[in-house]
Amino acid sequence: MPLSSFQDLFTAADSLSAPVGVVAAGGADATVIQALEIARRRGWVNPILTGDRLQIQERADAIEVDLEPFVVLDDAADSAVVAVNEVTSGRAAFLMKGQISTPYLMKAVLDKEHGLRTGRTIGQVVLMEIVRDSRCFLMTDTGISIAPNSEQLEDLIRSVVEISRRLGEPKAKVALMAASEKVVTSMPETVVAQELVEKAAQGAFGDCVVQGPLSFDLAYSRDASSKKGIDGEVTGCVDAMVFPNLLSANLTVKGMMYTSDCQFGGILTGTSHPVVFMSRADTVETRLNSIAYALHVCDAGVRSLR
Repeated sequence: MPLSSFQDLFTAADSLSAPVGVVAAGGADATVIQALEIARRRGWVNPILTGDRLQIQERADAIEVDLEPFVVLDDAADSAVVAVNEVTSGRAAFLMKGQISTPYLMKAVLDKEHGLRTGRTIGQVVLMEIVRDSRCFLMTDTGISIAPNSEQLEDLIRSVVEISRRLGEPKAKVALMAASEKVVTSMPETVVAQELVEKAAQGAFGDCVVQGPLSFDLAYSRDASSKKGIDGEVTGCVDAMVFPNLLSANLTVKGMMYTSDCQFGGILTGTSHPVVFMSRADTVETRLNSIAYALHVCDAGVRSLR
């Protein structure tokens, strides 16, 4: 069963019986405010903004958004801490990254006493939809872990398997990405991929199929896998791509974002609550996609798409 599209996620969010609290750390951003206003009007969220109140008001005025329905928490110095506290207190179901640096946000998220730690590896999982092919798949870790070790990769696999399940695929097809489908000792990531495939076969990641190492063309294209004679349950129909390092993941996802006809959104997993986590340069559409995505993943959101 294919993963749900963003249109599916929007339709599911439209069916929510009540809006869900969401807090944006660094709320002085026009695209963040506009995306939250659209989501609020659709009945998805009750928006909360943290940061400098005057700057937030200036951004809202510039795009003619009335902040009366918003909660604005004026604390420019500790906006990330304030935002995380809204989540841990239960007033927000998930967190959203606004005009705030990643290190500053992650410091609050990773705080041992008051943050969103779970003991699991934290990673960014992008939901990518290729419009031309009507295809959706997950990509991780595209934003946090520079060089995840084997144990961290195991956590990332578990995360994408769980997200796939919530997005309508009960048995995720996971590709462990590399530059080659062959196991070569000079390419350590291929050796690690083989070890993880063996663990998956023993049930380490639940009900899923894990194959690797696989290059991008083999994971995505049936034609490529057929021509190369590489068989498997994952080749040509991947649900989730797990990359060996941040360099390969980030270059791949950003190359697709800026050159292909696609839609995308991103969240952090491994945290106690989802964190909408995308670039400060992203559009209103991408932020809205990410909100719909997070709504479906968070426990307070919709839980069935089909």
